[in-house]
Amino acid sequence: MTSVFDPVCRHAAAAPESIALRGAVDQWTYRQLRDASARYAGALAAAGLSPGDRVLVAAPSVPEFVVAYLGIQAAGCVVVPVNTMVTRAEAEYVLGDAGCSLAIAWHALGPAVAEAAAALEAPFWTLSPSASVAGAPPADVVDRDRDETAAILYTSGTTGRPKGAQLTVGNLLSAGEIGAECSRVSNADRIGTGLPLFHVFGQASVLMAALTVGASMSLLARFDPASMLEMLRRDRLTIMAGVPTMWNAMLHAAGDASPADFAGLRVAVSGGASLPGEIARAFEAHFGCTLLEGYGLTETAAFGTFNDLDRGAKAGYTGRAVPRMEVQVRDDDGHECPPGTVGEVHIKGPTVMRGYWNRPADTAAALSPDGWLRTGDLGETDTDGDLRIVDRIKDLIIRGGYNVYPGEVEEVLYEHPDIVEAAVIGAPDDHYGEEVAALIAARPGSQLDAAEVSSWARERLSAYKIPRIVRFVDALPKGPTGKILKRSIDRTALTRDPVLGDVATRRP
Repeated sequence: MTSVFDPVCRHAAAAPESIALRGAVDQWTYRQLRDASARYAGALAAAGLSPGDRVLVAAPSVPEFVVAYLGIQAAGCVVVPVNTMVTRAEAEYVLGDAGCSLAIAWHALGPAVAEAAAALEAPFWTLSPSASVAGAPPADVVDRDRDETAAILYTSGTTGRPKGAQLTVGNLLSAGEIGAECSRVSNADRIGTGLPLFHVFGQASVLMAALTVGASMSLLARFDPASMLEMLRRDRLTIMAGVPTMWNAMLHAAGDASPADFAGLRVAVSGGASLPGEIARAFEAHFGCTLLEGYGLTETAAFGTFNDLDRGAKAGYTGRAVPRMEVQVRDDDGHECPPGTVGEVHIKGPTVMRGYWNRPADTAAALSPDGWLRTGDLGETDTDGDLRIVDRIKDLIIRGGYNVYPGEVEEVLYEHPDIVEAAVIGAPDDHYGEEVAALIAARPGSQLDAAEVSSWARERLSAYKIPRIVRFVDALPKGPTGKILKRSIDRTALTRDPVLGDVATRRP
């Protein structure tokens, strides 16, 4: 019997005054974090919640989110974190689908969660600064089995309604242990992130790793490159975690800063999306640290593969299977592919989810009886066993019978000095079925046009991979982690320009 709250209790007993969390204006010791979380658990119990009850939480990456999260765990309940930009309809769906007994939202958010809770006649609490629950006595920690559900994280729902991935007590504890081992985190480390904690990357991979070893965690409520750079300097961070768009933004915001300005930073952990090699090389040179890419999913508590610290990063690859996990690339018949052959990535190990909440058919389709998860991602390994993610199966572009992997095209586009962001997608085409389209955010002041983009790609890619449609935008749509949301792009509006022929639009 155990609890996700156990690491905090352990460090609060061993080193009560060591710093656990740093926010924008305050910091919390492990003793304070333990006591506040225990009181939050007491308030939940006093309100009539029982072990196993689901609790929706909508809050940014602030210390109070962690208090509520851990309080829910200490009470033996199940946390259901949602995006802070959740709409009323989305909140109603999750509240109803998960059967939540309580909804909690940060005081500064809009009324969406409160209105959704009222519509479903569910109790609603406001989460305020200090996360105080007046008069609540601390509760005893509820012991749970490792295979009991601790959190339900809803997938992004690129097809159909979102599904709730059930992460167990064992999943989250294992994620913390694996994360700490991969990045060699110790209690002396100062970890920082602008990732949202309601997302699996920040929650399972980063926060749980910090709590597992007793390190400190600096939180940025909302990512901004200038604020992230300030936090890096102010808190003397040794480890950062983020997604490629964050590293890219920090590069552009850092100006003439040199590696000496960030002398304490030793590792930056990247995930959430494929890391273009050009961004990785520039970031390492500018910040004087090792930037390592990993790969995982919500359904695997953010873990699958990770680049090794001793070997360093291999451009275009996300590393080998992390400790205690197995990763295979399989063909359509379920056989393991030889190195260099593209197939679907499968993952097995202690961080793989229990299944989708109340979705037995979806669970059976994703999880084999022996515990292997079908990821829906296309990848290949090399002779060293390192994994390269080619693309999501559903993101694959099939142009006239030829497979085009958007990640490969994006990698080439990012090498252009005037391209800040790029997203390659398939656009409907009467002749080829799909045409390769590129949406690009260019460096301010550049004179880049569609013809130059096409020429750049033509010199580096096979003819069928070249974007025939090029559109310039101020910025690409992004989710809460900074990951580019290709599903938010209107593909039907992307058509060939009859004058340009093989490119669609010039810069505005």
